[in-house]
Amino acid sequence: MVVEGAGVKGERWRTSNAERLTLNIERRPFSVGCLTFDVECSPSKFDQDILCKYSIDSSESPKWILEEGYDLEERLLLFSASIITLTDGMLKSRAGNHVAAQLLRSGTSPFPNHGEAQAAESLKDFIRKLKVCLKELRETWRWLRLLDKVPLAEDVVAVKELIRESDELIRIFSASIRTAEKRKG
Repeated sequence: MVVEGAGVKGERWRTSNAERLTLNIERRPFSVGCLTFDVECSPSKFDQDILCKYSIDSSESPKWILEEGYDLEERLLLFSASIITLTDGMLKSRAGNHVAAQLLRSGTSPFPNHGEAQAAESLKDFIRKLKVCLKELRETWRWLRLLDKVPLAEDVVAVKELIRESDELIRIFSASIRTAEKRKG
């Protein structure tokens, strides 16, 4: 894709294929605790529109429902959204506020950092940015384990599900880094 008039007069900017999002799913329901997310993805010219609808259903148990052929970016988005939901419902105490702030920072960081990795300028840059995602996921996993031991969160089942999901994401990023490092050299 070439965009004219985006820079200096007469200059043309090129957008790499890595910056264009492609869809491989249409709809993905997802639940954590009593919150149900219904995410629809539809193409809109060169970008992706994501509409999140929240509904409360206290009878449902938490589930990570992801169809085969999932999109890692979408999975990270849903993980970040559930971290935000969890931290908003945490105990309002000195310890609760501290853990919530740390968990919020580390738990929402992999989503934008993955976007940075997608736009990496080299394989070395790509690996470095994936390692940042991995580091933040490991920190999140540790904070979630602490929450599992100390009852600062109201929804203990959601904490257990997030521990499992963060562990799976850590495995995915570790494997991606190993693969990229093999290609490097």
